[in-house]
Amino acid sequence: MDIVVLLLVFAFSSYLLYFSYQLSLHFFPRRCGSNRPSTLPPGPPPLPIIGNLLSLGRLPHKSLHNLSLTYGPIIKLSLGRITTVVVSSPSLAREILQTNDSCFSNRFVPDSITSLGHHHLGLSFMPISPLFKTLRRIYNTQILSSRKLDSNQHLRKEQVQLLVQDVTTCAQDGRAVNIGEASFSAALNLLSKTVFSVNLEGSIDGSRIRELKELVTNIMIEAGSPNIADYFPTLKRWDPQGRKRRLESFFVKMFDIFDEMIEKRIEGMGQKGWRRKDDVLEILLDICQEEDEEAVDLVLIKHLFLDVFAAGTDTTSSTLEWAMTELLCSPEKLHKAQSELRDVIGRGNLVEESDLPRLPYLQAVIKETFRLHPPAPLLLPRIAGEEKPVGAYVIPKGVQVLVNVWGMGRDQRVWGKNVGEFMPERFLGSQIDVKGRDFELLPFGAGRRICPGMPLAIRMLHVMLGSLLRNFDWKFEDGVTIENIDMDERFGITVQKAQPLKVVPLAVAT
Repeated sequence: MDIVVLLLVFAFSSYLLYFSYQLSLHFFPRRCGSNRPSTLPPGPPPLPIIGNLLSLGRLPHKSLHNLSLTYGPIIKLSLGRITTVVVSSPSLAREILQTNDSCFSNRFVPDSITSLGHHHLGLSFMPISPLFKTLRRIYNTQILSSRKLDSNQHLRKEQVQLLVQDVTTCAQDGRAVNIGEASFSAALNLLSKTVFSVNLEGSIDGSRIRELKELVTNIMIEAGSPNIADYFPTLKRWDPQGRKRRLESFFVKMFDIFDEMIEKRIEGMGQKGWRRKDDVLEILLDICQEEDEEAVDLVLIKHLFLDVFAAGTDTTSSTLEWAMTELLCSPEKLHKAQSELRDVIGRGNLVEESDLPRLPYLQAVIKETFRLHPPAPLLLPRIAGEEKPVGAYVIPKGVQVLVNVWGMGRDQRVWGKNVGEFMPERFLGSQIDVKGRDFELLPFGAGRRICPGMPLAIRMLHVMLGSLLRNFDWKFEDGVTIENIDMDERFGITVQKAQPLKVVPLAVAT
């Protein structure tokens, strides 16, 4: 049953209870007495039982931003039985994610994420623990270190070449490219090359890529959409919206893919003449054999891969699709980005990771896209581990905390009055970066829970977008114009374009 229908039923029941409550006050008035003043932030008045659930709307990040314009940069909501605090300013985000990071490091776990125990085995929702620290160390030193990424960048270069070849074929045939599918395919292959040393899918037109994209999209939607079982914990046993059941089926399908890859590798490693690939899978299988890393086993590896492929493909393809959309709607910005690329890279050359420091406008385009379209507009929910002052208020233990980075990207005190305009120029000469040190722009979060895949995602995004802009000119499909292009969003853990961007590539002289 749709959550709106469920909430309307609750709302009707709530009004009946509220009416009865008011009658009881009329006939049996309470005696006046002193109450301890609330130390929680202000917020909209809640309805009985359901609280402020109806205030979330279809796009919660936008609804919460609008509420912050009325009640301030830190607000309190009652979401059913769950008290939630939302912060929407860089200074308050710093208090949550840096100053008091140890207090707010653990996640508020959605009920759907508990499917197959993923909340204890996936790095995104795993509680801070010795296992969490071990896995972060493995990521930072053996999988996603700068040295490791430099050593395997040739794998990603091969995939970018395949992307350019596929788009070239579309240009020769006069066919439109679905940017979301093309970028998802490229991101999937980039990740699969890095993790497994093979392509999971090589063609942007393949039916399997659509199946995988739909699978990942469904995972992000089910995990990130409002779930009534989260707001009324007594309902968890029934899973009234079926989110946990659906998510479990999606997890199983992903695990089937990983099982196949892992079994082939283990079988191959046992054969004579096996040559090491030294990819992520092999690193983790080696760690499984180490006596001091007993917690790392095949089940854990599959859950880690689930996080890597779901988050890595979805956020990368979504950001690239928004970047292309914004550039096509701003022809001057598009021309400026293409001119920089063609001047710096030269004829007949592909964009490589080593070129990125010489491409400041391309970097500014990515940052501006993150500002307007952060992949996870509310990051991932946190929970207060103890009572802690934030700003002028006190957040009690057990309260859910959200950081609205989408709203922070539209803070006029930070970005000026033209916050709704796509202006990469605002980052030229600016020291603001996306790596968790500048709290005005936090697409990957900050602190100990910053996205571990950030170093790889940054490289992938710049090279993929730069290659599409360097090698092709672009035009909308017939009937689509800057004035009528659909910019609606679809909410989940990540926010995607509701309608995919389909544009026609035009090959340029290399």
